[in-house]
Amino acid sequence: MHQALPRPRMLRGPIIGCVIATSALMLLTACGKQTQGENVDPQQVDATAAPAAGKCRKVAPKDLENTANASRIVECTQPHTAETFHVEELPDEFDNDSYTSSEVATYAARTCAPKFAVFLGADESLSMRSVIGWVWFRPSEAAWKAGARWIRCDAVGGNAASESLLELPPTVAGLFKQGPQEEWLACVNAPSVTDAPRVPCSKPHLWRAVTTIKLGNTDDDYPGDKQVADRTQDFCSGSVSAWLGYPQDFDFGYTWFGTAAWKAGNRRSVCWARTSK
Repeated sequence: MHQALPRPRMLRGPIIGCVIATSALMLLTACGKQTQGENVDPQQVDATAAPAAGKCRKVAPKDLENTANASRIVECTQPHTAETFHVEELPDEFDNDSYTSSEVATYAARTCAPKFAVFLGADESLSMRSVIGWVWFRPSEAAWKAGARWIRCDAVGGNAASESLLELPPTVAGLFKQGPQEEWLACVNAPSVTDAPRVPCSKPHLWRAVTTIKLGNTDDDYPGDKQVADRTQDFCSGSVSAWLGYPQDFDFGYTWFGTAAWKAGNRRSVCWARTSK
C-alpha cells in the first residue's frame, strides 16, 4: 500500500460574524434591528409562553439569522422547511441575563446539538455531515423584558448560507435510523468547500463530507487555532485518502471551528473529499 500524495488542500477557518453555523451547530446573537421572519403570526411575535415542540414552519435562510422567529405554523404534511424538535424553559440562573447573553447562546447550543442528533437518529459525526441543520430561537426582546425565558430548537433544511432551504419530510425524527440517505447527506457543488452552501449528495456535486475528527472531550480546554487546524489537516488527509481507496492523486478539504464553537460544545471538524460520487 503506497502513501498517497494529496494535491493542494482547501482550508476553512472559523466563521466570524453574527452567525456561527454548521448543520449541527448554530449560535445566534442580535445583529441590528430585530426581525422575526417574513410570514409572521402576530400572536407569536411577543408571546411570553413557550411554543410547542413538534410544530412546522416555512422559513427562509435569512430568517435563521434572527434571534427570534414568529413564522406562522403550518401542518407538517404541508410544504415546510423547519420542524421544532425541542423547547425548553431556561434554568433560573438565566433570569437576570441580558437578551444577547453569550451564556444563553452557549447553553442553547449545548442543549440543541445533542438533541438534534438523537432526533435525527444519527451519531454526532453523521449529524454534522447532514444537509439538515438546526437553529435555535429565543423570545422576542419585548417578551424577554417581560420575563420570558425559553429556547426553541428547530431542524431546518439547510443553514443561513443556503441559497434556499430544502423542504423537509412530515418529520425528520429518526430519518437516519436506517442509515445515511443520499438526499440528506451534505455535499458542495463549488470549486472549494470554503463558504460554499451545502447541497444534497443526491444532486450534482464536487465535494462530499465523508468523515469527522473528534478533537477533544467535553471538559477539555480549547487547544488553539493552530493545533485544531493542524490536527484536522493531518487526519483529513489520511481519512479522505482511505475513503477514496488510496488513489495516487486526490483533493481533500476540511472545515474546522474556533473557540466560540468549542465553548458551545462542538469538538469536531469535518473532512471533505473531492468526488462527484
